[in-house]
Amino acid sequence: MTPAAGKKLRPQTGPRGSSGRWVDTALLCGAFLGLGMGIAVLGPTFKEVAVNVNRNLSDISYIFAGRSLGYLGGSLVGGLLFDHTDHHLLIGISTLMTALGLYSIPWCTKTPLLMALMSLIGLSMGILDTGGNLLILMTWGERVGPYMQALHFSFALGAFLTPILAKPLLGGLQKALAGVWAGAGGNRSETGAWSRVQAAALSLSPFVWTYLIIASFVLLVSLSFLVIYLRSRPDRGGPGPSSQESPFARHHSVLMCLLSLFFFCYVGAEVAYGSYIFTFAKDFADMDDNQAAGLNSLFWGTFAAVRGLAIFFAACLLPGTMILLSVVGCTVASLALTFYHTDLTVLWLGTGLYGASMATTFPSGVTWVKQYTATTGRGAALFVFGAALGEMVVPATVGFLQGAESDGGQPVLMLTALAASAATAVLFPVMYKLATATSRPAAPRGEDQTALLGSRADEDGEEDDGEWNDADFEVIEMSDVRDEAGKPAAKAKGQPSPEHPLLPPIAYLGGSPKKKLLLLEREKND
Repeated sequence: MTPAAGKKLRPQTGPRGSSGRWVDTALLCGAFLGLGMGIAVLGPTFKEVAVNVNRNLSDISYIFAGRSLGYLGGSLVGGLLFDHTDHHLLIGISTLMTALGLYSIPWCTKTPLLMALMSLIGLSMGILDTGGNLLILMTWGERVGPYMQALHFSFALGAFLTPILAKPLLGGLQKALAGVWAGAGGNRSETGAWSRVQAAALSLSPFVWTYLIIASFVLLVSLSFLVIYLRSRPDRGGPGPSSQESPFARHHSVLMCLLSLFFFCYVGAEVAYGSYIFTFAKDFADMDDNQAAGLNSLFWGTFAAVRGLAIFFAACLLPGTMILLSVVGCTVASLALTFYHTDLTVLWLGTGLYGASMATTFPSGVTWVKQYTATTGRGAALFVFGAALGEMVVPATVGFLQGAESDGGQPVLMLTALAASAATAVLFPVMYKLATATSRPAAPRGEDQTALLGSRADEDGEEDDGEWNDADFEVIEMSDVRDEAGKPAAKAKGQPSPEHPLLPPIAYLGGSPKKKLLLLEREKND
């Protein structure tokens, strides 16, 4: 029995069946792989973007804020649209917008246009983040754990691979191709279309090729979603929100608000640590650039690796257990890093433990809340909005405080990690208490009620056992009022029951059949 009032969350197969669920899952993982690459690509190509618009790096740093604001708006808009729009169409359009924005960035030479493009990309990514989490929940129901972890592992994998793709891989590949083509085309007799293609390919920098490759991959995913929408459109009766499968918890709104705050702290601390650990290692631990870069890679490497392993952990561990392990690991790591932040051994071990502990928190949190209450588009929009707000606010606050600490006396980054860990350690037990306080227990039923309702509950499987139909109990009333010959006895006004001569006449005359049955059961027990 699941915690949400005994309801079973069954995967929604729809007209496409089991194969359709696997196709949706594969495409969602591809979409989140592209989402991770699209978010991470701006970092290693930031200098080239600034050169395109003829600005200094400090002059266009606001494009990160523009993308974050678009992401906030997209998470809210996506949640509202998801309850009223076909899911494949919505995700297909959002990924199409992302692809078009990524195609345009290498040729953008105007600062206002760049700001508009980044906001548009942020908007489409916010819609994809909200819609993707909801669609995977609706696709697999109560078995969503491993697939949710796979979805977010795809995001981490994309963010991890993009810096490798942007600089070393494409740069070296372009030089190798240039050498091969130069050797093969030493004679100038080759003047056809192939030579023009070669010249055009070599004229594009690795910066341009990075955006073209990522945008083309996202476009392929987008077209796949749109094809699924067009092919299955005649069979669709509507979007069918997932809230039909599980009831709302008693404290649904408060639970969603606290989960949003939980993700605000978690995502904010994750992005802040990944963004500033390089600078922190150089300032407080006197590391050189290579060591600091290795420490940064250790954080994201353990983060991505544990997310991959969590696909298998989720098959045998409950989401609440995984969140508890994550909270404990983050708290232990942040405590060690705060008090021993200058010790190199603690810094390396603590960073690895912190990255590993944070890896499963977000997907496990989304899966966990689905056990206790319905997750609609508006609810998903709320906690994705909290995560996006934390991603924007917490790193900016850490950067401001680190700049204000001119002497570098306080480890602001580690104190922020410790504060976030303490906040999540307090919030999770509170959320668990609210989630398990579902509804009032139903009144105990008698043997006749159990026998009568048991067959119907077995047939339906999804009915609320606490709702009794008066027509069901009319059968019991009529069967109990029989004479010795087995024929139904007349219920004259004021006459006692033939089988229950001591029962007051009101048991058969007034009130609903439910009350009559309860009086019958009480008299039988006496």
